[in-house]
Amino acid sequence: MRALFLVIDLALELYIWILIAAAIFSWLVAFNVVNVRNSVVGMIGDFLYRITDPALRPIRNLMPNLGGIDISPVILILIIIFIRYCIALYILPNVF
Repeated sequence: MRALFLVIDLALELYIWILIAAAIFSWLVAFNVVNVRNSVVGMIGDFLYRITDPALRPIRNLMPNLGGIDISPVILILIIIFIRYCIALYILPNVF
C-alpha cells in the first residue's frame, strides 16, 4: 500500500514539472521565441496543452479576468503541493 502512495506522489511531482514546462512554453510562444509552425514544436505544444488544460480550465473559469496574466498554473501547483503534504503527513503514516 505504501508503494501505491509513493507512486501517486511521484505522479503529482511529475505533473508539477509538466505544468512548469507548459507555462514556460506558453511564454516562449507569446514572445515569438519558438515557431509553433515547426512540426516538433507544435507537437510538444499540443501535448502540453492537452495534458494541462483539463486541470487548468476549471480554475480559469473560477478566477476573475486579470488581463494578460494567468496565475492558474500557480494555483494548481499549490493545490498539488497541498495534496502531496496531506498524503505524506496524514495518510502515509497510517498505512503501517
